[in-house]
Amino acid sequence: MQEDRSNRNNWKTYVLSALIALGVSLAVIGVNKTGSEEPTMITQIEAVPGKKVLYTADNDGNIKPLDFTETTDKVLDAVVHIKSTQTSSRSNAGGKELPDPFREFFGDMFKGQAPQGRMQQRPRIGTGSGVIINEKGYIITNNHVIDNADEVEVTLYNNESYKATVIGTDPTTDLALIQIKADDLKTMALVNSDEVEVGEWVLAVGNPLGLNSTVTAGIVSAKGRSININREKLAVESFIQTDAAINPGNSGGALVNLDGNLIGINTAIATSTGSYTGYGFAVPSNIVTKVTEDLLKYGAVQRGLLGVTIRTMNGALAKEKNVDFTKGVWVEQVGEDSAADKAGVESGDIILKVDGMETGTSPRLQEMIARKRPGDEVTLLIDRSGKKREIKVVLKNAKGNMEIVSKEKKEVLNLLGADLETLDKDVARKLDLDGGVRVSKLYPGKIRKETQMREGFIITHMDGKRIKEVDDLAKILEDKKGGVLLEGVYEGSTDKYYYAFGMDS
Repeated sequence: MQEDRSNRNNWKTYVLSALIALGVSLAVIGVNKTGSEEPTMITQIEAVPGKKVLYTADNDGNIKPLDFTETTDKVLDAVVHIKSTQTSSRSNAGGKELPDPFREFFGDMFKGQAPQGRMQQRPRIGTGSGVIINEKGYIITNNHVIDNADEVEVTLYNNESYKATVIGTDPTTDLALIQIKADDLKTMALVNSDEVEVGEWVLAVGNPLGLNSTVTAGIVSAKGRSININREKLAVESFIQTDAAINPGNSGGALVNLDGNLIGINTAIATSTGSYTGYGFAVPSNIVTKVTEDLLKYGAVQRGLLGVTIRTMNGALAKEKNVDFTKGVWVEQVGEDSAADKAGVESGDIILKVDGMETGTSPRLQEMIARKRPGDEVTLLIDRSGKKREIKVVLKNAKGNMEIVSKEKKEVLNLLGADLETLDKDVARKLDLDGGVRVSKLYPGKIRKETQMREGFIITHMDGKRIKEVDDLAKILEDKKGGVLLEGVYEGSTDKYYYAFGMDS
């Protein structure tokens, strides 16, 4: 009986709705008929009124609408497009002879030499992104964006372009620091990535697939993630994982929080197709800060090491080692005379905390130690056979000591695009030299762009003047104009090699 009454009510509602609709239709028809000569009017408004239905909370717990436009406005000017140009060239001369353009400049010093083999230039261009972190034009990006390039060009959000100088690189974290000379640059602040939480909203900003200044949104999917993409011996992978879309070209770009501050440098994607399939990975800003500070202060990254082989503790490992499961990092081996060995860390220890912060996983422990320098002391909380204890460890470098290795990083040397080091005395004696400067690493710069020099070259003379140490080289180059001629040798070869380039080019 109640059901019949309900059906009758529903039927009345349908009939009423139909009559209203019919009435509206007739009214419209009537208007058209009575006012057929009047033009049809279309009303246009500026925007469709709407309400923000998503909300989020800031660090102080204040509720605010989830709106990405304000964040985007703050960050776009600080993210740049990077173009890396690599010129592949071949020469029959191998660098032993003086290039033709410099023969007239250097007179008959090399009179009688055969002309150098013809160069075949085949440029290759790669693109990526970068983040301006300092008003002086310092830009952080990925090492793989500029690696092997002869020239690096930076384009700002306003489409102004500048040639960039490479200040330094750190392949173990896949980071590089470059610099442009420009005024009124917008910068981005780095925040403490330890405070980033899984589930919080983030934006990825960069230049994917040739699409400049692209912003995508997502959340932090995980922290302390390793995907084994970096093959360097002392590689550090403790990525912030996000589902904000990241594609080729995003490398070196920014991962930012809703305040517009940098929490990571976008570096890699997990994909079987070469494009975005759901997850991207960023180097945490705390590692970015450490690498940047080291490159600016020392010219090279200072890496403190525990000297242990480690594995993340899980149920399977606990069963394998016949121990109770404890969340932490299992010490598989301790290197002889390493920092950990000297401090008393033993194989089978489980590292629970570093300086009061939980380790959790191997990548997380790597990240925490990677922020330290040789000579720094850390306090480990370990579990040994079910008992907890604290051990203080003074970290060492890769050579087993606590020295800070500083490189000469004068601006004129940066233009060359090379890491230079005064030749070790024992090596000099072995090569029957009274000194020299070794080119330990090449970056985009004048040497790579204009010569065929290889890493490992030992400079003995510049423009005919004896070079015994890096400072000798820097003094000659300070006010140098025109062509420069380098003379030297490669270890293991008795031949002399000559390389020339122009300081004004």
